[in-house]
Amino acid sequence: MNAIEVKNLTKKYTDFCLDNIELSLPTGSILGLVGENGAGKSTIINLIMNAIMRDSGQISVLGIDNQSKEFNNVKNDIGIVLDEAYFPEVITPKNVNVIMKNTYQNWDEKLYYNYINKFSLPPKAFKDFSKGMKMKLAIAVALSHNPKLLILDEATSGLDPMVRDEILDIFNEFTRDETHSVILSSHIVSDLEKICDYIAFVHKGKLVFCEEKDKLIEEYAIVKMSNSDFEAIPPKAIKGMKKSKFGVEALVLKSAVSNAIATEHTTLEDIILFLAKEGNN
Repeated sequence: MNAIEVKNLTKKYTDFCLDNIELSLPTGSILGLVGENGAGKSTIINLIMNAIMRDSGQISVLGIDNQSKEFNNVKNDIGIVLDEAYFPEVITPKNVNVIMKNTYQNWDEKLYYNYINKFSLPPKAFKDFSKGMKMKLAIAVALSHNPKLLILDEATSGLDPMVRDEILDIFNEFTRDETHSVILSSHIVSDLEKICDYIAFVHKGKLVFCEEKDKLIEEYAIVKMSNSDFEAIPPKAIKGMKKSKFGVEALVLKSAVSNAIATEHTTLEDIILFLAKEGNN
């Protein structure tokens, strides 16, 4: 079963269109949602949560249509962290516990305080927290009501590298339970490459691909050669390139390139950057 299933999803604004998006998140997996600012990542997450109305298409979350009455019950099984943590400025982590205990049916107070201690969050008011501390509090809340699905919109963007690694390990640990799933949007591609099973790349409101990460990295390669040698590369193999007076660097499909041509290992970041550049041409 898929934790999230999105089909033919469209949302139109005056100056932007999310166009015919199709993606799925298999249960027990982590899906990374990547794209430039304004590509449509947050719009997709808001549509999944039914915070905004879709113009057309279908969305099911944990097997339930997200516009049905039953979806309100499903929300108890979803932990969500947006790019900004929103709590009243005067409340403390202790106050948050009291509020959430009366909000979520499955709230686990002991687990919550374990995260508060793990993240070294002080007992002071929210207004005195740094951005990183605010995000860690939001993540602690999201994880402490035993959700089956985590939806994270740039949840690691305000954190330093060491704390990001710690948080990513927690997300990884979360999906060791095969009934748990995560969708994580981020512009930090290295984070996604580190923990994601699937990658969905959104560019200017369109889905470029939604595929297994390992398959993607295996499918593409980098070539670096002179302009004259580059003419031997079949056009159908070229998925993006950078030309200079020193030669050509290009992203190619391995399967469409002769074994006689030397290729280099690529990263997820290479793939995203080259495909985005190609899409702008």
